Amino acid sequence: MIQYFDALIIGTGAAGLTAALRLPQQWNVAVISKGELQSGSTQWAQGGVAAVLDRLDSVDAHVQDTLTAGAGLCDEEAVRFTVEHSEKAIQWLINQGVPFTANPEFEHHTQEFPFHLHREGGHSHRRIIHAADATGWAIAETLTNKVRQCKNVTIFEKHTAVDLISTHKLGLSEQRCVGAYILNQTSGEVVTFRAPHVILATGGSAKAYLYTSNPDGTSGDGIAMAWRAGCQVANMEFNQFHPTCLYHPHAKSFLISEAVRGEGGRLLLPNGEPFMHRFDKRLELAPRDIVARAIDHEIKRLGVDHVFLDISHKPAEFIKEHFPTIYSRCLKYGIDITQQPIPVVPAAHYTCGGIKTDLAGRTNMANLYAIGECAHTGLHGANRLASNSLLECFVFAMAAVDDILTQNVPKLDLEIPAWDDSQVTDSDEDVVISHNWDEVRRFMWDYVGIVRTNKRLQRALHRVQVLQEEIREYYSNYKVSNDLLELRNLVMVAELIIRSAMERRESRGLNYTLDYPSMLSETKDTVLTPSV
Repeated sequence: MIQYFDALIIGTGAAGLTAALRLPQQWNVAVISKGELQSGSTQWAQGGVAAVLDRLDSVDAHVQDTLTAGAGLCDEEAVRFTVEHSEKAIQWLINQGVPFTANPEFEHHTQEFPFHLHREGGHSHRRIIHAADATGWAIAETLTNKVRQCKNVTIFEKHTAVDLISTHKLGLSEQRCVGAYILNQTSGEVVTFRAPHVILATGGSAKAYLYTSNPDGTSGDGIAMAWRAGCQVANMEFNQFHPTCLYHPHAKSFLISEAVRGEGGRLLLPNGEPFMHRFDKRLELAPRDIVARAIDHEIKRLGVDHVFLDISHKPAEFIKEHFPTIYSRCLKYGIDITQQPIPVVPAAHYTCGGIKTDLAGRTNMANLYAIGECAHTGLHGANRLASNSLLECFVFAMAAVDDILTQNVPKLDLEIPAWDDSQVTDSDEDVVISHNWDEVRRFMWDYVGIVRTNKRLQRALHRVQVLQEEIREYYSNYKVSNDLLELRNLVMVAELIIRSAMERRESRGLNYTLDYPSMLSETKDTVLTPSV
């Protein structure tokens, strides 16, 4: 069975939905969602979207803050491109009906802009437009409703991308993407989707780690598929660990927003003593990598499970107004944040590297685009500045669609073979998948986490190579399932992270290694090229 579309979008977060809404209404567009339409990372983004919206702010200031956080590794052209398009992106979101938090009194020197702006760590100005502390949910809800109303967009929920289809794999010398094989999770059938334009918007790979703020689906699918198809990846060693994830046995992956520290929240040891002054003069407003390493250091030094984040010195009404989601969720677990501190730990949060793209979202394979967290645009460098990630989704989704509309893709008379599963059987060994899934996440946390060493990386590489062999054998003999595909992708991405970390012989931004504690004077990206 072959499905034909003008454009195929794999992923339904902020980037994928924006692309779907920006494509012409006369185009037949397919949108692939691995889970329900709102099951990705976007809806969990609490903080907001960074943009130059205040009259006292400037493009140059936002660019400089981003370059500083990126520890010298940002592509300045990509940073400036993103920031210069930030106001346009926000205006588009406002026009879509995203319910950003109002600021009718124009506080904090904001004039003629009726929305409240947060300030977060690493930012020199208030520039985070938000919808209380549930910005991601508000954006996801708004864009999802818009996409569902588009008659030209067909949504395929509970469908998992298996692999991209390229002309090279079909025996031609040129390298062009012409579609993808997609698993229908309900029927178990793998369907061929053919399209002259394919956009990967599959999110990051934080599920490679044991503790993460991300939902279950962030298994690096797009990055792994692009790598297998022949695309370059860059800077995969830079995995951002959010400093403050709620520490509670039943609070799976619940993030405590950066904005809590931005509004005066203090990090405390179990005895109530502050400690950030020993690590950075910016205290709690230092960039995330510094804060995460500081917390990790104190946890290991004291042999404790967590530290505390305290905002209870602020008025209760202020806390409830600014952080209603965090307040209610913590209260559910018996923590009243207006009266007591919040137990927190670092958790894998954001993939700064990804599929290497240009400023139009183009990969090194013709007709294949990558946008959002799965892409490496050069914006984030060695450490992402808070709330630049959602901005990147909108700016590059728009840029990719603009570029697609200029392309005159030749019509190829190709015979694409159907997916052949006639020689495989159903597996009764699903325990193998769950065991390997657990193993990769544990050794990635222990050996390739916030602090690294050469010996730890070597151990991780050895383990991932053993798992690769096991998974290849399993993949060859059994029918594919969503769990198997995620495991296959997760282990592939884990290997890319490990190899990238081994190549970077310095400590820069999010890559901190005890063997090379200094930062080199030369700056260069870690670019890996597959041998396809």
